[in-house]
Amino acid sequence: MSVRGKFITLEGMDGAGKSTHIDFLARQLAARGLQPLVTREPGGTPLAEKLRALVLAEPMAPLAETLLMFAARADHVERVILPALESGRWVLCDRFSDATAAYQGAGKGVSQDLIQRLAAAVHPGLLPDRTLVFDCPYEVARGRLTASGRNLDRFETEGAEFFDRVRQAYLARAVAEPGRVWLIDATQTIERIQAKLEEAILIC
Repeated sequence: MSVRGKFITLEGMDGAGKSTHIDFLARQLAARGLQPLVTREPGGTPLAEKLRALVLAEPMAPLAETLLMFAARADHVERVILPALESGRWVLCDRFSDATAAYQGAGKGVSQDLIQRLAAAVHPGLLPDRTLVFDCPYEVARGRLTASGRNLDRFETEGAEFFDRVRQAYLARAVAEPGRVWLIDATQTIERIQAKLEEAILIC
């Protein structure tokens, strides 16, 4: 019987740089012979990717947005995340339910109680073993998004007040759950960030 794998999630507001470092983490874990699975939310399955495209492109009420996020997550957890963990693989996931609490909850005013109840229904008993929150001021994140030169989705074009609420939600989560949630100063050099990431997964 294989040992259950570890579930590592990467969080932070758009432009904080989390996506830049997920491949680095995957390489570090592969070097340890752990065969990591890299995935994302919303997404990770054919159905969830279709819901992702819908959520990122179509304006909708915050409650509808939240329900679609959890619909995608339900399929993702059942078909990808749990089977991988149960087979002993480590899973690296770009966003999970902490993102819904930050974006739809703190950012758009959806009830945090509802989000917690949906999370309990969709992934009962499943929490990340380690959550890495990439943190930086709004101005830094916005500058990175602008410099990327790509078309921004409707979340990435939200304003400073929205992202301040999102950031504060992540900071509060790090204070509330210091054992699980590690805050990464995303304004540091890549070398310093990667050293912190190595430490985070080494003791996970």
